Amino acid sequence: MAVHNLKSDRSTKPTASPSVIHHDVVVVGGGTAGITVAARLTKGWFNDLDVAVIEPSAQHFYQPAWTLVGAGTYRKQDTVRDEAAVMPHKATWIRDAVETFDPEHNRIVTRDGKAITYKYLVVAAGIQINWDAIPGLRESIGHDGVCSNYSFETVESTWDTLKNLKGGTAIFTQPKGAVKCGGAPQKIAYLADDYLRKHGLRDRTRVIFAAPVKAIFSVEKYRNVLQEVVKRKGIETMFEHELVAIHPERREAVLEQIETHEQTTLSYDMLHVTPPMSAPDFISRSVLADANGWVDVDAQTLQHTRYPNVFALGDCSNLPTSKTGAAIRKQAPVLVRNLRALMGGQPPKAAYTGYTSCPVVTGYGTMVLAEFGYDKQPDESFPFNQAKERWSMWIFKKYLLPFMYWHGMLKGRM
Repeated sequence: MAVHNLKSDRSTKPTASPSVIHHDVVVVGGGTAGITVAARLTKGWFNDLDVAVIEPSAQHFYQPAWTLVGAGTYRKQDTVRDEAAVMPHKATWIRDAVETFDPEHNRIVTRDGKAITYKYLVVAAGIQINWDAIPGLRESIGHDGVCSNYSFETVESTWDTLKNLKGGTAIFTQPKGAVKCGGAPQKIAYLADDYLRKHGLRDRTRVIFAAPVKAIFSVEKYRNVLQEVVKRKGIETMFEHELVAIHPERREAVLEQIETHEQTTLSYDMLHVTPPMSAPDFISRSVLADANGWVDVDAQTLQHTRYPNVFALGDCSNLPTSKTGAAIRKQAPVLVRNLRALMGGQPPKAAYTGYTSCPVVTGYGTMVLAEFGYDKQPDESFPFNQAKERWSMWIFKKYLLPFMYWHGMLKGRM
């Protein structure tokens, strides 16, 4: 595919009018990917690289712990910090949101009307949760049995619903398309099952996991153990089904078979919803997007396929791997090496292999740590079989990973 030539002399900072802001590197997004990249680009005593981060939110969230919050075993307040506290001190924080991209002129226009020019652009804007994509979801989320771990505002509703459940039917859903942390929809089902057993309620409760996929996991090694987990727990699976509507006044969920479109209506006492997701609208409508709305980048170099001074990583990119923080941990150093190579007049040579990780919690105190790459083959970090439920991996998930996140990744140290 042809690429556009870089528009300006990269060695000369353009003269900006009073209404135009210029930075050498602009990072769009102050979440996991954006902060990790900005930290790596700016670390070092003698590093004077001019980096700006565009991020509208005043808060930064550690989202992998929300599954544990929803299960009542992690404090919600421990998953949030002020954005200012995680922003690299050498980076300029522009508290605004992107409205449009103009990569032909190396320019961004923000929601507040600012024009921001750059030499290099890194898009790390995360993923958009589409609460309105399922009729009945927005008005019912957070009460009367409908809950979700997928936002800071709603995550406590999962625990409230679970601890007040006295039996009946508990349904856990996963939508079509990409979602952040693809294993999370099944994790909360396993934890709910464990909770119900510990409280003598499992015999009174039907637990259903509905997902549009054909199997519980895409990698055979981990699929085998998770199939046994589902069987042991007696969880009913409705594969190739997705939630298409909620009737909160009747406490009914409508599930549709993805090929035949045949619909099944089920009554629920608990309905945990993983909402449909997409690239943010300001990305999907831009020239940076591919046909599906994600930032169009090379799967190895993370460089845009048409604009060579643009890179992207994380959830908003079209990298064909799971959208997880662990994937970002491997993507960020590749992106930074390739960006620095480009700055030095060299072609990008570092390659991302598609590594991602999915810590699949299977109960209170047990976890399977799935790690794999583009080829769907295990790419494990520990010298033992990770396709086994272990207490040590639970400790790793609950205590070590958050520490590594706040004090490692976001500081550009790992």
